[in-house]
Amino acid sequence: MAVEIGLGIQSDKPAGTYARLARSAEAYGFDVLTVFGDLMYQPPIFPLLEMAAATSRVRLGPACLNPYSLAPYEIAGQLAALDLASDGRAYLGLARGSWLGAVGLDQPRPLTTIEEAAAVVYRLLAGDRSGYPGRVFSLAPGTALRYPVRRPDPPLLLGAWGAQGAALAGRIADEIKVGGSANPDMVPVIRDRLRVGADRAGRDVDAIGIVLGAVTVVDTDGEAARARARTEVAMYLAVVADLDPTVTLPDGLVARVGELVDAGRDAEAGRLIPDDVLDRFAFSGTPEQVATQAQALIDAGVRRVEFGTPHGLTDDGGVALLGSAVLPLLSR
Repeated sequence: MAVEIGLGIQSDKPAGTYARLARSAEAYGFDVLTVFGDLMYQPPIFPLLEMAAATSRVRLGPACLNPYSLAPYEIAGQLAALDLASDGRAYLGLARGSWLGAVGLDQPRPLTTIEEAAAVVYRLLAGDRSGYPGRVFSLAPGTALRYPVRRPDPPLLLGAWGAQGAALAGRIADEIKVGGSANPDMVPVIRDRLRVGADRAGRDVDAIGIVLGAVTVVDTDGEAARARARTEVAMYLAVVADLDPTVTLPDGLVARVGELVDAGRDAEAGRLIPDDVLDRFAFSGTPEQVATQAQALIDAGVRRVEFGTPHGLTDDGGVALLGSAVLPLLSR
């Protein structure tokens, strides 16, 4: 199966920007456009519907929605709307979500919650009226959507790093996304974790796509790009550093970076991040440097590379450089 190259977009932009970026991305040859579902940003459905109307080829989806803040029947409705608006190009990303304590939401039984949410979503899309007696979510017999859907089975992506989440993806998902990673050494780790669930479900592990995506900053001024990327990575290093078993960080780095970020000194925190650490958790530098990083992931066996926000020193400039100067360098 061909390797896809995608863009991950933050939902912090004014109306019209998403359509412009989407048209540009499709024209350059990108395959997938993802909108993040981060806390306190615009709900992904608004940017995705705008991008669906502006494109005709690229796949589109949220990565990720979470079933703690959005009920499965609402997720089904948003997915159905996006699939209809895009004429069958939608995918669904689900994950447990992050930082939900800030809005008073607990996240008990995450694996069961995600599995049952997916079950409810796809039963509703398929028109299955038999009911669903889950431990977290349920459907009474006869419960069904009251509108037509474009497809009963848009692809499912799960966002996960850990062994249990990856095993769940191996059982039920079409793709797994490891967010915040540009590290090719994670690919065989994730494949082994997927295999546990795939074997249990009698699935071919190689049929499940592995997606790696991270902050991306590309510019002809490679040092400026890497400086911006360092600042971005500093803000999430504490979240992802302990999730990657292949990385050994300098003693005290995560704690010191976290202290500086908490104090609002993000750029100073970023300057502490060594080059080798930066390259594990972001794509950054000149087009040639970013292409080298992406090619390493392709060679390691990913199904999709996702270049995440902010893309460049400006949104439009980053997308243009990724499309015109990075994509042509990739062998896939």
